[in-house]
Amino acid sequence: MPFSIGLVNPKAATNVAAILRSAGCFGASSIFYTGQRFGYAKDNNKDFAQDTQNFRKQIPTVGVDDLLAYKPDGAISVVIELVENAIALPEFKHPENAYYIFGPEDGSVSQTLVDEADHVVFIPCRSNLNLAATASVLFYDRLCKLGYDKTNNAVRQARDKNNTLAINSP
Repeated sequence: MPFSIGLVNPKAATNVAAILRSAGCFGASSIFYTGQRFGYAKDNNKDFAQDTQNFRKQIPTVGVDDLLAYKPDGAISVVIELVENAIALPEFKHPENAYYIFGPEDGSVSQTLVDEADHVVFIPCRSNLNLAATASVLFYDRLCKLGYDKTNNAVRQARDKNNTLAINSP
């Protein structure tokens, strides 16, 4: 079940790389972003790991002026932010066709995005997570709640080519 991502002017190249990798690992179909910092980091960081480089080529990343104007057809917008009266992630039911919108590392989403979102969700924690960690936690929660391949095929697909570990039956 693919989903889309909206990023409000993300800042750090390391977080851009982590978002790309996480988006690829968990099945995102597209990434929309505002501001210039994401495009600069994505296009100019040659230090991305090979898997991240591959995801960078596979997942369309589109710079836009207005994230909600580019919400994919039929998608439900979900802002992920520390907002009073938001839904706690453990209680949230992910829509199959979701458009997750994240704020920048050095700011928040606008009140307009909060007001116009279909849902606003926060991740309960002791302090604020960085952008990449927030996205990874959310994508993992989505996978757990909407289902995943529970067979060895999932392990074989995800692991490094040098990893051939298995649990041997007694």
